[in-house]
Amino acid sequence: MHIALYQPDIPGNTGAILRLAACLGLTVDIIEPAGFDLSDRNLKRAGMDYIERATLVRHASWDAFEAWRRGERRRLLLFSTRAATAYTDFVFRPDDVLLFGRESSGVPEAVHEAADARLLIAMQEGARSLNLAMSAAMAAGEALRQTR
Repeated sequence: MHIALYQPDIPGNTGAILRLAACLGLTVDIIEPAGFDLSDRNLKRAGMDYIERATLVRHASWDAFEAWRRGERRRLLLFSTRAATAYTDFVFRPDDVLLFGRESSGVPEAVHEAADARLLIAMQEGARSLNLAMSAAMAAGEALRQTR
């Protein structure tokens, strides 16, 4: 299973997700450009020594990522506040790619359209969004619960 980050903005979130992935045996795909240098000290501080254990794949662009994903025949599951299907009601597969948008702006419409499914993490009325790393942990936890 893969966690994909579309042009992430915040190094601390990416570091926390790399640490999560290292601990759970997942791969992290970063779709560039990122909003920070991937050698950023905040990324390293959040990921601690786990970053060296994480499997990280960098894709130079959305098109490069999509070419890889389609070649691998993996489903793309976009987590979005615009989705209607609750992630807890969805049936995950071990080879799924869990995609999370940029913290500041999500993903463009073309990425929404490319997704095989759009999934929602329900929140209380009036709440805008969860922290990206928390969202990735919730999604990965449910996906792994179902597939392991």
